[in-house]
Amino acid sequence: MKSVNTDVAYDYIRKRILSGEFSPGQALLTETLAAEIEVSRTPVRDALRKLETDGLVTIRAHLGASVKKMNLKEFREMSDLRLALESHAAGLAAVNHTDADLSAIKFALDAMRFLTDKIVAADNEQPFLGDLVREDIRFHIAIMAASKNELMQREIMRLHLLHRVVSGLSNIDGGAGPKVESDVRRLAVLAKHEDIYRAIAGGNSREAKNEMGYHLQELIDHNLHALARAEAGVLSRDLTAEELLYSGHL
Repeated sequence: MKSVNTDVAYDYIRKRILSGEFSPGQALLTETLAAEIEVSRTPVRDALRKLETDGLVTIRAHLGASVKKMNLKEFREMSDLRLALESHAAGLAAVNHTDADLSAIKFALDAMRFLTDKIVAADNEQPFLGDLVREDIRFHIAIMAASKNELMQREIMRLHLLHRVVSGLSNIDGGAGPKVESDVRRLAVLAKHEDIYRAIAGGNSREAKNEMGYHLQELIDHNLHALARAEAGVLSRDLTAEELLYSGHL
């Protein structure tokens, strides 16, 4: 039976992986973690095995555990699966949504629109970026819920968290460009969310699936390009806010 201490260790390690405190490839030493959490090594080992099942940790014989790190091929394969599942979920949402589901999606979209307008008008966008990312996540989660496919929803969330760890927290991109260019991109992201919502609200399954596919493919293509540059040894910097949308990192 799983102990309370295992749950404590699992939550402790998971939160630090998702926050970026434990970065991709970082070793997760059982003895050190046990001392930090103030538990024995057994629940820490159990927690690490559970996190390996979640896809957030890699455990290798004689080397121990480390935070999941992906090469370009692995990231591409994960992205392909996420694109297929989440696009299909949007198509299901167009058919299966309730009025409450549609209200939840629109609530998040309205908040994104409000925050995007604030950011475009502001000289300093930093105070609004975290809220914008959270509403973007809320938008996508509401669509997953509207699909009424719990198995698919769980797998999408697993991929979302994995994407957040291996991509959203990496310093793998090129120049950010001036704010005016960032604002144009941010408005384009908002417009694509508007398109997704209209398709779902209109009950158009094919259009909803296509619009979600376009949106995710753009983000995936950018991240794949950034990863390829990083693997080639190109100097990097932090990803921009637009590139981190739906990564949950801000």
